[in-house]
Amino acid sequence: MIEHHIDLPTVDGDMNSFVVHPDEGGPHPVVLFYMDAPGKREELHDMARRIASVGYFVVLPNLYYRRSRDFQLRERTPEGMKPMFELMHSLGNGMVVRDTHAMLRYVDEHPAADASRVGAVGYCMSGPFVFAAAADLPERIACIAALHPANMVTSADDSPHRLCPKIRCETYVGCAEIDKWCPPADAAALELAMKNAGMNYRLEWYLGAEHGFTFPLRQGVYDKSSAERHWERLFAMFERNLKRR
Repeated sequence: MIEHHIDLPTVDGDMNSFVVHPDEGGPHPVVLFYMDAPGKREELHDMARRIASVGYFVVLPNLYYRRSRDFQLRERTPEGMKPMFELMHSLGNGMVVRDTHAMLRYVDEHPAADASRVGAVGYCMSGPFVFAAAADLPERIACIAALHPANMVTSADDSPHRLCPKIRCETYVGCAEIDKWCPPADAAALELAMKNAGMNYRLEWYLGAEHGFTFPLRQGVYDKSSAERHWERLFAMFERNLKRR
């Protein structure tokens, strides 16, 4: 495996990012990995490595680069989580779409990346971001996944459920049964919007799982069987949409 810590130029500054891909057999299809609210950290690097290990060129950016290059949530207390929420609320779909264009410019020029085959995955706060990227770039993004996503149905004009008519790619949404950030009513509204838009989608419930169940270091929340099922779903979707036949 080959790894890089790089700065990607964007219209808003340099976006520090983690890049990992196999050391042979390329060029490899691309997976854009959008982080969750606690920040870009080694736990996510390991998840990116797992994706790369089965044949993908993975780009994991620090979406907080406009305000911080190295934020990581240290303690899950109200006071400790306050700066995380401030950073999370500083982001918007339009900003992350601009960041997505920067990532695509990078992979377009990288010899180890096959930028004609691009998928994306977002966790928690980045569920809306993968929907926004797919809506903005329907000709570039071949599949997206949103895992225990947050804020998928809001009053905003660019709420994910309102973007569904613009999305053309296969879409997977994995919902935790216990999740205040995506309660059953929101998931139902999102699924109805995807259905009405004629999307190629699957929304799946992870019964008994809590928000954040995919993260191995999330003590008391990580659910191994659910996490492994999410990897199975993710890799099958990538295989269908990104691998050559």
